[in-house]
Amino acid sequence: MPYPRDYRRQNRDRDRDRGQAALEYLGFLPVLLIVGMAVVQLGLIAYTAQQAGTAARAGARSASLDRGADGACTAAVSSWLADGTTCVPVGGGEEVTVVATVDIPSIVPGWDFGPARKTATMPMDH
Repeated sequence: MPYPRDYRRQNRDRDRDRGQAALEYLGFLPVLLIVGMAVVQLGLIAYTAQQAGTAARAGARSASLDRGADGACTAAVSSWLADGTTCVPVGGGEEVTVVATVDIPSIVPGWDFGPARKTATMPMDH
């Protein structure tokens, strides 16, 4: 016995819709990838800013003890950020201020977010 006409039409429509969800997911995949990369990049920016603050405090403490700031600054940050870290002592007198600059790494080639700069001040230890 042949199938009714409506059944064949429903079957044909269902066959044409096969793979539709996969194509929609494939189209949405670049959006998910960009959002994921943005989240990771924001995390890197926040982590680098935190590391710059740590470097500035360590450098200011070391400079307040007349040991120089640069060695303590680079030792205070993660090893993969140390190459892009610089510390500059500013001022003098009864206190020392250190400005730490740490380059922000980028996960997207060609994007430059500049450096993170933090400042710390410590009294001179006499």
